[in-house]
Amino acid sequence: MPESTKLEYNEMFCNSCGSVVKKEAEICPKCGIRLTGSGKDWITAVLLCFFLGVFGIHRFYTGSTVIGIVQLLTLGGCGIWAFIDLIMILVGAYKDADGKPLVRK
Repeated sequence: MPESTKLEYNEMFCNSCGSVVKKEAEICPKCGIRLTGSGKDWITAVLLCFFLGVFGIHRFYTGSTVIGIVQLLTLGGCGIWAFIDLIMILVGAYKDADGKPLVRK
């Protein structure tokens, strides 16, 4: 992959083959690998939410910094918000800051 390759605002590199693909693409046209998913590990988010959820650490991990700060200041909405987040992560409904699902490895 040449270093001089410039990306447009709606492009990214494939993690597998390095070719330039559109951000909206679900599958790389060159190598066929699935591109969807945030790259944030599901089990890490579960553990962070379970043990440190009232401090919003799982929100910082997934890129939702502002919501993480709010959860930190309110102790996870007195634990209720953190509990709801934990359930959402466990059932697969939780998304990262970019709206992508967490990756189950």
